[in-house]
Amino acid sequence: MYTANKAAVGFRRRFPRRVCAFAALVTLAFAGVLFSLMSGAVQVDAALIFRVLAGEEHGMQRDIIWNVRLPRTLVAAVVSVNLSLAGVLLQGVMRNSMADPHIIGVSSGAGLFGIAALVMFPAYAYLMTPVAFIGALLAAALIYLLAWSGGVRPGRMILAGVAVSAFFSSGVSGLLTFYSDRVNGALLFLVGGLSAKSWPHLQMLLPYSAIGIFLAAMAAKRMNIMMLGDSVAKGLGLHVERTRLVATAAAALLSASAVSVVGLLGFVGIVVPHAARFLVGGDYRVLLPASALLGIAVLTVFDTLARILFAPIELPVGIVMGAVGAPFFLYLLRKKGMDAGG
Repeated sequence: MYTANKAAVGFRRRFPRRVCAFAALVTLAFAGVLFSLMSGAVQVDAALIFRVLAGEEHGMQRDIIWNVRLPRTLVAAVVSVNLSLAGVLLQGVMRNSMADPHIIGVSSGAGLFGIAALVMFPAYAYLMTPVAFIGALLAAALIYLLAWSGGVRPGRMILAGVAVSAFFSSGVSGLLTFYSDRVNGALLFLVGGLSAKSWPHLQMLLPYSAIGIFLAAMAAKRMNIMMLGDSVAKGLGLHVERTRLVATAAAALLSASAVSVVGLLGFVGIVVPHAARFLVGGDYRVLLPASALLGIAVLTVFDTLARILFAPIELPVGIVMGAVGAPFFLYLLRKKGMDAGG
């Protein structure tokens, strides 16, 4: 009875804070999207945007908002959700706060296979995402294989992931070097960018994103149990390795869909989950949607800054994310070390 009462008191104390945090995150995500739609070579106000969305406005400004900025902003939002959720899942699977699709090689595996498909079958661009998913799964399988020693050890997984990332990244660079004539925007793919993203890119993203988000949501409760440690989780009846595989597959699908559209965009999956965890705590049922909302705010704002800071030159958003994410990663490395928990 005492334990139940204590848990109830803890829930009542956390609930108002989480409600306020979610209200702030929804506001930030909306503000990021609005900032992206308003800013650029042609400045528009919020009232005009709402009129365009309501179908009440026509002309050049309507074309700019509807055909250029809106699809790019929505692609940024979906990609940010995918990479943020993938980061949360991988940090839980590896129980290491420095796990990230880009750092541990899942994104590089997706990129290598996706680029190979584009080089060999340039007329079948729609194949890039499913083939990239296969590459991401292969990268995850290699990480498992290298980290296995009588069971998967989370500390070894992050080290194996760094090695796998270097291996696949060299393959991506090689393909882009030898077949640069067949791959448009090779530099943009390597650093990650949202330039010229349009409605077809969003349509390519959505089906895979929906499946990945559904799998992530289904794994949330099991991820909470797994964070208690393998022995305790098994004692509670959880199939630990099956949960790891499902969560890793969801992260691979989310990463692959993002990589196939925007390239090797790094550090979203490490910066966003940490900030969200600070705001709402480590409960995956709360952390996953919080990370998704914060990811939308972060990537839409950073992409807008990349567009306008050095206008008329547009920076790939991956450069901005790297400038922020790399120091953040070094901070985590110094603070927690390679054996940090998720």
